[in-house]
Amino acid sequence: MRIVIGEDSVLFREGLARLLADAGHDIVRTASTAPQAITAVRDTLPDLTILDLRMPPDLTDDGARAASALRDEFPLMGILMLSQHVETRHSLNLVSRGRFGYLLKDRVLDINDFLDTLERIRAGGSALDSEVVARLLGAKRLDSRLERLTPREADVLALMAEGRTNAGIADRLWLTERTVETHVSSILAKLELGATGHDHRRVLAVIAFLEHRTVPLQRGSGSERPVDTRGIT
Repeated sequence: MRIVIGEDSVLFREGLARLLADAGHDIVRTASTAPQAITAVRDTLPDLTILDLRMPPDLTDDGARAASALRDEFPLMGILMLSQHVETRHSLNLVSRGRFGYLLKDRVLDINDFLDTLERIRAGGSALDSEVVARLLGAKRLDSRLERLTPREADVLALMAEGRTNAGIADRLWLTERTVETHVSSILAKLELGATGHDHRRVLAVIAFLEHRTVPLQRGSGSERPVDTRGIT
């Protein structure tokens, strides 16, 4: 996989580049600022770009804004955003479009999972860190459609928000896959998402869930790892 890395910390950037190169990936360019990262992508057309959320010149959300701009320009390129802390301003739009991941930097230390996440993003899926999902679910807003869900349907939708497929949800909740399919169908009906294709309705359901954030994250069903969202993108 051809990869561009945008990261202002020299130590982290070089360490990440070495890790990925040792895993067989081609690091085509590195950059220390958001504008440099955008230029690097335009010059090299990588398969995937890794961006720190906070980068120069402003050291605010420059990397996230660069990710949004690059997604518009290169819709088929994978984008992974890394951060020391959870920030969610740009996440909903990016994750709904697929080929996107948002992980906390310490997830890189779990090398096998991290490398697997990159492959999933490149293949068209997305991966949200469980801490990002928890933050997105933290606020209290009211949506009458979400209040229609049963506790079990809320559990299923929470795992959909983390990106799990029906099979993954079934495994986590000790249900049959057919039972999960029934719950998903009920969720889509209660959220009044019946007019579009099934996969797109799953995306809309997750976005509604994350935007309104009324269903608490179930700690018993949560994941300590980023998860595959190929089933919802």
